[in-house]
Amino acid sequence: MQRQTIVPPTMQHIVERFHYAPAVRIGPWVTCAGQVGRDADMKVIEGLEAQIIQAWENVRTVLASAGAGFEHVYAMTTYHVGIHEQLETFIRIKDQYILRKDQPPTWTGIGVTALSFPGQVVEIQVNAYVPE
Repeated sequence: MQRQTIVPPTMQHIVERFHYAPAVRIGPWVTCAGQVGRDADMKVIEGLEAQIIQAWENVRTVLASAGAGFEHVYAMTTYHVGIHEQLETFIRIKDQYILRKDQPPTWTGIGVTALSFPGQVVEIQVNAYVPE
């Protein structure tokens, strides 16, 4: 199987700056790098709910560029600054994206003291399987 680096056009400058792949696809397997609540200009979105939504939208962008969708996600790891304060909001928003309640992905949620840029409070990493 051939390895394919996935770079959505709106994330090309991030790849050039930080030297990482937003996702890698090998056959039907897609591994997405953690996505945070920032816009294409690297501006951190203000407000907990808005930042979580933007992080999920960034996940959507990466998955779509790999030919996948949320229905293909089988595992996720999330990182939270202030996990106890944001978990209820995060779950409510997550449930708007991960719709298969009968087949939810595995999920590991981790509380951390900081993320890569000041003001970021959540990072979402997913893995997907896309039957070929």
